Formats: sequence, C-alpha cells, structure tokens
Amino acid sequence: MTDSNKELVTENVWRTLRRYTDARIGLGRAGISLPTSELLAFQLAHARARDAVHFPLDVNRLVESMKNMDRVSALGAPVLLHSQAEDRFTYLQRPDLGRRLSEQGRERLMAAEQSEARASDIAIVIVDGLSSSAVQNNVIPFLDRFLNDLQRERLDWQLAPLTIVQQGRVAIGDEIGALLRARMVVVLIGERPGLSSPDSLGIYLTFRPESGLSDARRNCISNIRPAGLNFEDASQRLLYLIREADRLKLSGVDLKDRTEEVVIEQDRISNNFLAN
Repeated sequence: MTDSNKELVTENVWRTLRRYTDARIGLGRAGISLPTSELLAFQLAHARARDAVHFPLDVNRLVESMKNMDRVSALGAPVLLHSQAEDRFTYLQRPDLGRRLSEQGRERLMAAEQSEARASDIAIVIVDGLSSSAVQNNVIPFLDRFLNDLQRERLDWQLAPLTIVQQGRVAIGDEIGALLRARMVVVLIGERPGLSSPDSLGIYLTFRPESGLSDARRNCISNIRPAGLNFEDASQRLLYLIREADRLKLSGVDLKDRTEEVVIEQDRISNNFLAN
C-alpha cells in the first residue's frame, strides 16, 4: 500500500488485538467500505477454503511421504479404502454415504484383519474429510510425534494396520475400528475449513467402536496445525484421552478432557490476553 493510499484508510482501534487472533477484527475502512487490501485478503482466504474442500487428497504422495518417516513407515503399507460416495460431488451432497465403507473396502479390510495374529488396541484411520490440505500437510508430522510419544509411554499396545480413506466422514472410523477388532479407533480427518484455517486437522477418539454410534460417543481434538494447536500438545492431549478411555472403558461426553489442567498448560504462561 502506498503512502497516499494509507492516508485514505481509517484505522480501527481494535487492530492491535489481531496479534492474538486470526479473526478478522479491526480491519479499518476506506470511506464506507473495506480497504482494498483487506477485501483481497478475504477473497484469497475464501478461495483457499474452497480449494481445501474440492481438491482431492493426493494419496500416492501421502504414502510416499510416509516412507521417509521411520516410525510411520514401521506401521507398514497403509490399507487404501473408499467410502460409498463415489466422487466428491456425491460426497458433499450425501454425507450418509461418506460414513460407510464401500463393499470393496470392507472386503479389503477384512482380509487385512484376518492377517493379524490378535485383536488390536488402537486403529489409526486417516480420512480426507472436508480439507485435503489439512491431511496432506499435517497428518505425517503429527503421526511421527504421536508414535514417538506412544513409544516413550512404554505401553505394550497393539496397533491395527494403518488405513487411509477417501471421501470419508468421521463415523466411517467406527466401522473400520469394528472390522479390525480394535478397542479404540483414532480418526485423523480434515476439518471443515474456515476463512482463517483451511488446513485444520481434527482427531476423533472412540472406545469400543461400532457402526451407528452417535457423536456423543466420541472425543474430539480440533484445530491441529502449525498456526493452531501444535503437534506436540495435540499428541499429549490424545495420549491423555487414550489412557483415560482405557481406564474408564468409555469415551465421549462421559470422558472429560482435562489436559489443560494436568498435561499441557502446567508450568506454562498463557498468552490469552483475556486471562492476563
């Protein structure tokens, strides 16, 4: 913005608060309208959000990237699955089809389950969801961190074969977990993109998964990305929920997430300006 253009923009006193949030506050004005720079930034954010929804997940690139991470590659080649939604248009129009595996996917998963010597403790399911960029950018670094933390916990838990699902919704993880005879299922999924967060990854944990469960049976960890909840804290939060789900034999609304009290926020200064 040139000096002459700056003179046309009336600054907003709330603008200083933007260092605490990505929300669009304190935008200022030019006459009775938004400044051109803010309008263009909004249009760019809207385009990125639309792209996150419509661009397909590059499964081949994701699988190749996994080979470069020792802990992730140790899980073996992921089982590639697809929901009953045949394409992206159907997926967006029919959420119910995204919650169920295709018949071919069920057969492939049952074959993978039969190759396992015993039932597993945790099934990790990667789902494209509503943001392919969230999965493409954040799943591997999060998984690498989580598997490292899980190893340090020295828990002798059996992991089911890793799965990747295209055109899937959260609930498809329950069907997969049940078919793999897993005590718990962890779904890593691209969340509905916002105008400031097109690459937000979500995690859903279900104890004793089975088809047809409601959202009340799941715990959610949201906004996992470099500009949101970082991978280290997200991993610690998930480990806490897994330990508690194992102890209480349940998940969902009856399992309270107290990580900010006992895991993440202790001995740390909050940067929340409302709490300072």
